[in-house]
Formats: sequence, structure tokens, C-alpha cells
Amino acid sequence: MADAAALLLALQMGDSAFPSGGFGFSWGLETLKSDGLVRDGADVIAFAQAQLWHRWASADRPVLRAALAARGDLNRLAALDREVEAMNLAVEQREGSRRMGRALVRSHVTMDTPGAKAFQAAQREGRVLGHLPVAQGVVWGGAGLDIDGAEAVSAFAVAAGVGQAAVRLALIGPVEAQAMIAGLRGTIAALLARPCPDRPHAFVPAAEIAVMRHESGEARLFAN
Repeated sequence: MADAAALLLALQMGDSAFPSGGFGFSWGLETLKSDGLVRDGADVIAFAQAQLWHRWASADRPVLRAALAARGDLNRLAALDREVEAMNLAVEQREGSRRMGRALVRSHVTMDTPGAKAFQAAQREGRVLGHLPVAQGVVWGGAGLDIDGAEAVSAFAVAAGVGQAAVRLALIGPVEAQAMIAGLRGTIAALLARPCPDRPHAFVPAAEIAVMRHESGEARLFAN
């Protein structure tokens, strides 16, 4: 059995009840549903697969790994932040990532996680932007997660976040969302077994366009 303390830490960091702000994000699903491009559970699963393969594994994962390794180096973290900022073309995507990063760090400051207070101070001073995958690397590393645990929690959060967004949009029910997450475990395991890219890159154009269009939408359930 895996080390019990490490397992319990990973469970806490990946808990949807953890106040990280990450579960209020629509991932573009709101607009895609409105456009009739995502209509049912099968479409939601395909959407989640695309997010995991073509965004998380190729973009968030390498940033997370680099941030965890460099969590004491503000210059390196700032450079990673700038790269994430440049990659997120949609305003709501950029703002949402920064907002979720701030929320995550704020929770860890309250918990006295090593490194969280210094990173929050750097955020407030404008020395770092605090995008979510960068913040995850800083605080999860400070909390004691190793890279394998951090990657697993991060990928799970993507799958769970898509599931919760789909439930709120009435695309699937709560039990269907859990079945989707269970089905995605194999995908996540396969991604974790693959070498991590050296440089982050992403290609999920339908979702990114949907987030851009969400900015001017009249009926909005999610703030993104």
C-alpha cells in the first residue's frame, strides 16, 4: 500500500470541497452547450478527454512540474507565469487561471503551508501573476506532495471540474459525472506514464473559442 500520509495528503488536495476556486470554472462548456456542440454525456466525455490530452498533459503538466521544482525561485516562477499568460488567448481564461491561483494560495496561507505566504506576497507586489498550475506547484510542493502525487491530483481536478460543470449545466447527472471520472482514470494513468513535454503547448480551439464568446454572452452561469 502507498504511504498513508502521502495518500491522505493527495486526497485532501484533490477534494472538491477544498476552497481553491477551481470548481467554478465552465471550461467553455456553457457556450458549447448553448451552441448545441455539447449535448449529452458522450459529448462531455469527449470534451474532458480533449482537455486532458491536448491541454493538461501538454501545457499544465509541464508548468506544474517546473513550478514544483522551482518553488523557491521567484524569477523562474515569474517566467513560468508569463508563459502561461501568453498561452491563454481568452481574457476569461487568463483571469480565471489567475483567480483560481490566488484562491488556492490564500487557502494555503491560512493553513501555514511552507512557501505560500512568500508567494502570496510576490503576487500582491506584482512580481508573479500566480496562474493556477504555477500556484499548484508552489503550494502542493510546500505541503509535501511529490511530483507524482501533484500530477495525479492536477489531472483529477481537471476531470472532476469538467464533471461538476456538466452537472451544473444539466448535461449529465451527479452519478453520470462520477462514472465519467471513473472512466477517465485509465486516460489519466496513460498520460502520467508518458514522458512530460519539455515546453508547454496546447491545442483545444473549440473550447478556447467558446471561452472567448462567453465573455460577451448574455446568459452566463459561470464567471470563468
